[in-house]
Amino acid sequence: MGLGMTNLPLAVYPGHINLHSVQEVQRNAAGDMIDQIIKGLTVQPKEENPFLPEPEPKDIIFKGSFEEVNRFFYENEWSEGLPIVPPTVEKVKEFLRYTGRPANEAISVLQPDEREATIWNIAVNGVMAGCRPEYMPVLVTLVEAMADPKFCQEHLGHTPGTEVLITINGQIIKDLGFNYKQGALRVGFQANTSIGRFWRLYLRNVAGFLPCKADKGAFGGTWRVVLAENEDVVAKIGWEPMSVDQGFRAGDNVITINSCTSTDSMYDVGAATAEKSLNRIANRIVDIQLYLFSACIVGYSVRPQILLSPCVAEALAKSGYTKEKVRQYFYKHARFTAKRFEENFPGFPDHVSLCDAFKQGRLPKQYCESTDPNRLVPIVWSPDDFMITVSGDPETDNCFICSQNGFIGYPVSKKIELPANWVQLLNEARLK
Repeated sequence: MGLGMTNLPLAVYPGHINLHSVQEVQRNAAGDMIDQIIKGLTVQPKEENPFLPEPEPKDIIFKGSFEEVNRFFYENEWSEGLPIVPPTVEKVKEFLRYTGRPANEAISVLQPDEREATIWNIAVNGVMAGCRPEYMPVLVTLVEAMADPKFCQEHLGHTPGTEVLITINGQIIKDLGFNYKQGALRVGFQANTSIGRFWRLYLRNVAGFLPCKADKGAFGGTWRVVLAENEDVVAKIGWEPMSVDQGFRAGDNVITINSCTSTDSMYDVGAATAEKSLNRIANRIVDIQLYLFSACIVGYSVRPQILLSPCVAEALAKSGYTKEKVRQYFYKHARFTAKRFEENFPGFPDHVSLCDAFKQGRLPKQYCESTDPNRLVPIVWSPDDFMITVSGDPETDNCFICSQNGFIGYPVSKKIELPANWVQLLNEARLK
């Protein structure tokens, strides 16, 4: 509907095709589906417009108590079930002070509801999510990243129900009070928590991803708090922050968004040697990422994000491992047999192989250097596809792995643009 085909006829298959035998599929296709297809091709559907008129940005849509406002918003599906901060015009205008951009500026048009992403509705949803006004530059940058075509935002209503991991780098971590130590992915810190909540609210209210409607996640998940990298430790051990890996200068304020479909929290990954620690992590990267390796064959290489706690990163650096050497190690050791994938994963029935995908130009040569079914192939196309971030409890030897969903939610990084009077605004905010 968002692409203008509001009355496109559909033929609905009864049941789930993956769970039916060939005979059942043939029987169902030859039955009710034939009638649906003939009707769809021969009967002109009614012209429909499912999009209701919307109020102007500054219109007052409701007046009432805090409880009444929240009930009204919930009934209209403008909240995710948690209390929202009523977005009064005064509160929205306060947010707008923290950006030098006009309120009616349109950043993009988001699917599936074909609605404009504007500076104004960013501020509205920021208020609702419980953000502080000074978070506004981060919120704007988040939406710019969301709207980047490489990220493929329009697919986020897919069955896996992917949730996005937001990573922040730069001095703004300390300016806005992000937690980057113990409990880095736990709710409890306003910047990390409310900005993470904003992401999901914005996908609901502006893009239009509503559960049981455009959001078709089989189970789904909930929003994640923003991950802030521990740049003090990164500098101490001689590594670069993840923002530099993404093409920015050290010290730049940068937001990175990345699909994070399956996760694993590993504890006690430390070992007597760096190689033993890295082997433990490499083995789990394969287990967590392998199911989504098929995304490599319809787009880009997957890009798993690996979160290392500071003491693990320090131990690796002490043993002579730069971040580049860590990525090289993972590329060499995070591997699986061709047979394991070809026999067990979606889109690869017995008569299709990784070599077939290479010959079709969908995989690089390293996936078909032989036809031995027991040959080991890498989980990513290049060592640079591993995204490594240092954060979390400095006292524990833990690791957190995010499997990435390929071209759906491909990592995008954007520099946060601050208003010219940022220092003055920040000082004012600290006094409130």
